[in-house]
This record gives sequence, structure tokens and C-alpha cells, in this order.
Amino acid sequence: MRVIFLDHDGVICLHSEFGGRFAKQAAAGRKLSQSITSLPVSARFDNFNKKAVRTLNQILTETGAEIVVSSDWKRWATVEELGDYYTEQGIIKRPIDATDYCRNLQMEGKLPSYDEFKWERIRDLEQERHFEILHWLKEHPEVTHWCAVDDLHMGISFDLGDGPHDREWGLSNFVWTNTSEGIKKSGVKEKIIKFFENNQPEIF
Repeated sequence: MRVIFLDHDGVICLHSEFGGRFAKQAAAGRKLSQSITSLPVSARFDNFNKKAVRTLNQILTETGAEIVVSSDWKRWATVEELGDYYTEQGIIKRPIDATDYCRNLQMEGKLPSYDEFKWERIRDLEQERHFEILHWLKEHPEVTHWCAVDDLHMGISFDLGDGPHDREWGLSNFVWTNTSEGIKKSGVKEKIIKFFENNQPEIF
């Protein structure tokens, strides 16, 4: 099995689409006290960028990969509902699953404790999400090739403008995107496809 762990915001939902959900929710008659989960899924989220969707579809076609949602959108919709939204937004494949929420994994004792791992307050979102992905891989040994795509930088090696750095944690099969161009940025598609040429799953 080949898998893309897909974030939404900053990957296929870009800066140009941010906030569009509010108009959709107003049109759906949402009240201030009303949870978004009570709305139709089409009104819960910002739209996906059309060019980003085209790029994602090209990657899915070329790699044969399945989608596992790693975005925090998984907290406000089921996998089935997200699949409906993907179809509405023009993505050619529905997600097969979503990663488990980190806080649930922590309560179940499935993640390293504070004694076993150095949690960083300024990087806690990146650390949580990278553990969610590693846990999903551990539970699915049938995966042979994978790549995570996100605007949160979860790579083992990274450069934030001050030179290259290496972490003691992170994902080896990772491609970073920015919120303005996301997955459609020149060179990103090629980096993702490269991970499906020859690699093995990473677990912890």
C-alpha cells in the first residue's frame, strides 16, 4: 500500500481560501451557539484551491497512493464526510482513513511519556502530528511507501532560513509546503513523487 498523509490548511486549502467558510456557514443559517458539526459538511470548511487540487490529482494518478487525512479537520468531520467533501471539491480519491488524535493516543498510553520524550511547547503541534502519523504506520504494516505533506515542519532535517538543522525527532519521508502556494509550488510535486520510488515504512 502507498499512502499520502495529507494536511489541508497550507497544502490544498491555501491563504487565498482562508475564511471562506464563514460566508458558507452564514448562508447555511448557522447560529453563534451552533457547532459546525451540525452543519452540512459542504459548509464546515474553507474551499480547496483549484490548482492545488489539480496537482494533488496528478500525484495520486502517478503514484497510485491512497490518502490518509492528517489535518486537524478530522476533528470536525468523519472520514466518510471528508470523502464527500473531497468529491465535491474535485479530488479524484476519497480518503481511506484519518490519523488518530494525539490526545486520545496519550490517554491510551500509546505515545511516549514526558519522561521518555522531550516535548517542546513551541513545537508541540508538529510533535503531536508526527506521532499521530508514526502511530498510524505502526498499526498498518502493509504500507510499503509513504509521504507526509504539511505546512507544519515535521522533517528530521529542516532549514528555516538560518541554515540546516537536524532533530532527534521528525519524519524522514516529509515534504513541507507554505500557506500561499501549498502543494502546487514548483518542485513540491516532484519531491512527493520521489518518496514513492523506493522507501520503507518508518515506525517508532
